[in-house]
Amino acid sequence: MRKHHSRRTVLRTTAGLAAATTGLAAFAGSAAAHWEKELDIDVKPGNERNPINPRSRGVTTVAVLHNEAFDPTRADVRYRFGASDVVGDGGGARPVRHRVEDVDGDGHDDLVLVFRTAEAGFDHDDEVAELRWDRTEDRLHGLSGQDEIRTVGRGRR
Repeated sequence: MRKHHSRRTVLRTTAGLAAATTGLAAFAGSAAAHWEKELDIDVKPGNERNPINPRSRGVTTVAVLHNEAFDPTRADVRYRFGASDVVGDGGGARPVRHRVEDVDGDGHDDLVLVFRTAEAGFDHDDEVAELRWDRTEDRLHGLSGQDEIRTVGRGRR
């Protein structure tokens, strides 16, 4: 006996699969999320070497530079900063303060963020820092940018 599938049955099944997929993406957190690489960032503006001591109890400054795709001065301040694996897993340091200034001298205001270095999750073998801007509170979509760093200091965390 052959089973006949009505259009409604097919639609219900498709809707169920879509809901299950959406639930899986939400459950997986940032692993299933999407961050476009559109942020232009400068870790420690004015310092080309970008030294970071993972054991530091101080702060690290990161500039989010204005570009054609994103004006950081007009968006909610929802940023996470740190080692790429830590930020990718949903962690990282949150800004403790911020200010607006033209960091790169292009005539556009940029956003300067200050983070506690110890909360960024760097190890002494990290060579890249990542900054993510969460478009919404659920952290499933946003923008990201990276900058090379040089870890300094002794020992591992």
